[in-house]
Amino acid sequence: MLLTGILQIELHLPAAQSLKQKRSVIKSLKDRLRSRYNVSVSEFDHLDKWQHASVAVAMLSTDRSYLDSRFQSIARFIEDEVMGHAYIIKSELTIL
Repeated sequence: MLLTGILQIELHLPAAQSLKQKRSVIKSLKDRLRSRYNVSVSEFDHLDKWQHASVAVAMLSTDRSYLDSRFQSIARFIEDEVMGHAYIIKSELTIL
């Protein structure tokens, strides 16, 4: 059975002074996630707020433990990647 995993991360970017600065941080994060983990990534909420962002990461697999492991790795990567630029407010993993 094919499983879909979706990790939703809500970020606060206190240093962003414009949408342009926010988009620069988010675009870099999305590009690195795509290239490193081969996942689908999208900014999905708070598009017009310059100090707030929500990013979703999606992946498919037939193995639930593989999805859990990969998403733990992705969450750590995001935390390390945005350090100094953003703070994780909320993180939610859903596997369907």
